[in-house]
Amino acid sequence: MTATEPGTGERELDPRALEELVGQVISDAGGALTLPLALLGDRLGLFVSLASAGPATAAELAERTGLTERYLREWLLAMAAAGYVTYQGGEPGAEDPDSARSARYGLSPEQTEAFTNPESPGYVVGAFQNLTAATRMLDRLTEAFRTGDGIGWHEQHPDMFEGTERFFRPGYLANLTSMWIPALTGVEDQLKGGARVADVGCGLGASTIIMAQAYPASSFVGVDYHEPSLALATERAGAAGVSDRVQFRIAGAADLDGTYDFIAFFDCLHDMPDPLSALRAARAALAEHGRVMLVEPMSWDSVADVLNPLGKLLAGASLLICLPSGLSAPPATGMGNQAGPARTRQLALQAGFADARVATSTDFNLVYELRP
Repeated sequence: MTATEPGTGERELDPRALEELVGQVISDAGGALTLPLALLGDRLGLFVSLASAGPATAAELAERTGLTERYLREWLLAMAAAGYVTYQGGEPGAEDPDSARSARYGLSPEQTEAFTNPESPGYVVGAFQNLTAATRMLDRLTEAFRTGDGIGWHEQHPDMFEGTERFFRPGYLANLTSMWIPALTGVEDQLKGGARVADVGCGLGASTIIMAQAYPASSFVGVDYHEPSLALATERAGAAGVSDRVQFRIAGAADLDGTYDFIAFFDCLHDMPDPLSALRAARAALAEHGRVMLVEPMSWDSVADVLNPLGKLLAGASLLICLPSGLSAPPATGMGNQAGPARTRQLALQAGFADARVATSTDFNLVYELRP
């Protein structure tokens, strides 16, 4: 049997390469099933129960939670196979100590941190929620391939909005005020002294609230077009005790009013159907001494550089979430999250900024500083 390899003509099928590919698909399929099952564990409080009350058999976990033992037995087995809970051996004295019925499971310190501590930079539960929500749009996306239509952010499953905040908030807690803002020219001093700040595409307000807590002398306006998200953002600002210096306003990214010393876009510019107009509006609203910060997912300028495990995740998320959003309204720019630094900087210059540079980065984000 032969197969055609682009650019090289025909070659013999390599059985070992085929075996590796099938193995990769099996691994990917297992991961695809693990995420929604882990989301069940989050929704039902199973990770929290194992963390707070200690290891348990399925029967003990059922007694703690009021849930059905048979389902919990299968969930624990699946999570242990995935490495999300830790199998600790059979129940002492059990008739069949190796059976799933008598098996005892717990959480390691690392599993506890990743699955139960929302203040940790290692907290990953948001990925369970927003990536599972993304797959709910598969029928719509199938049709979009035929029509070229987009899928608006507001059309996503409700889990997308909360899951996205839970996914990004740990990174903001770990980096926003300790690394990203200090990397910008003069911005930290302005915020400490008192500045007017706009957070464009603020969603549920995590980034706005973190900045307001760190810089109490400044005032903050969170802007987003998704009204249900802003309702939650307002509640959370109140709970965080920053309502006196934070307000949220329903508006599009191109509808900034007034003048701001600092304007931030957190993981949202690439989702916008008209990112150029959004940046032009930011440029028009920016004070002479001001700065714009773009926090964007890690991206690369060449296809070859995207071919890595993080690129696999980001390109997949781009196709399921970011690109459809960017094609959902005129002019349907459709950046996607892999626009790359060169295109992102070019867009900023086209919007009227004098300079655009990558100020700093993490494993997952690029942080741009735009200067008027």
